[in-house]
Amino acid sequence: MKKHTEIGAEILSGSHSSVMQLAETISLTHQERWNGSGYPNHLKSEEVSQAGRIVAICAVFDALTSKRYYKEAFSIEKSMEIIEQGSGKDFEPRLVEAFKQALP
Repeated sequence: MKKHTEIGAEILSGSHSSVMQLAETISLTHQERWNGSGYPNHLKSEEVSQAGRIVAICAVFDALTSKRYYKEAFSIEKSMEIIEQGSGKDFEPRLVEAFKQALP
């Protein structure tokens, strides 16, 4: 499972398209965490691309609010509570606040 970041980046690599280059960066960095506890490269804070930091929050929010065969979906409120608990640890605090403000 933890190899999906590198496999995705490899598949997307080599393109001259700026969109595909951004997708490669996101693929490689969306599992990194603000405190360096993520993977694959244990990058921390601003070593992680801004796009990767944004997608990390979005991916966790999606996972929390989606029903899976092994769990029920959390409410938006509960999901934001969990994400806010990760602010400064898993996620950049400024981006958590911006994400929260963007919710309806």
